[in-house]
Amino acid sequence: MVVIIDYGLGNLGSILNMCKRFGIRAAISSDRREIERAKKLILPGVGAFDQGMKNLATLELIGLLNDRVMGAGVHILGICLGAQLMTRGSEEGTLSGLEWIAADTVRFNNEYGRETIKIPNMGWTDVVIEKESHLFKDMHPNPRFYFVHSYHFLCHDKQDILTTSQYGYSFTSAFERRNIVGVQFHPEKSHKFGMKLLQNFAESF
Repeated sequence: MVVIIDYGLGNLGSILNMCKRFGIRAAISSDRREIERAKKLILPGVGAFDQGMKNLATLELIGLLNDRVMGAGVHILGICLGAQLMTRGSEEGTLSGLEWIAADTVRFNNEYGRETIKIPNMGWTDVVIEKESHLFKDMHPNPRFYFVHSYHFLCHDKQDILTTSQYGYSFTSAFERRNIVGVQFHPEKSHKFGMKLLQNFAESF
């Protein structure tokens, strides 16, 4: 069972529907017992960093997620804000993140040379796969994903960088460390590329 964590933020229904399309048992839940039994977890998210951390704290999920992810080694996929929450913190807010990965979430520097890039970055963007991963096994050629974001990851260990993308400059668009994967893009909005990525996550490991 894949549990999509409901903490009040994110495209939960879209992720669930895509999982159902390729026959993966999945559920949306904030119930501690379901999270404890889950074989894999998805932490989605759309919105502000501090609000995301506050919602997790209010639901008393931070300790449980630490136990499942860092203690038991359960595989987890963070999507957009959900992935940002896995970092140490964000320039958007003041609260600490989950600190599962040596990375920070930083705002796009919209001054690039003589050009000013528009923020947020919104639309389809290519990704460059920087290391081997089950997440991209048998992926369709020329992978492209849908992005909506003003912030991106700054990984302090280059070995954690899974994909990079270009928007004014090259930025980390996905990271992976052992059982922890985070993507800045939205697989649930990315058609065949997103479906293959979610299928790989659900069926691999």
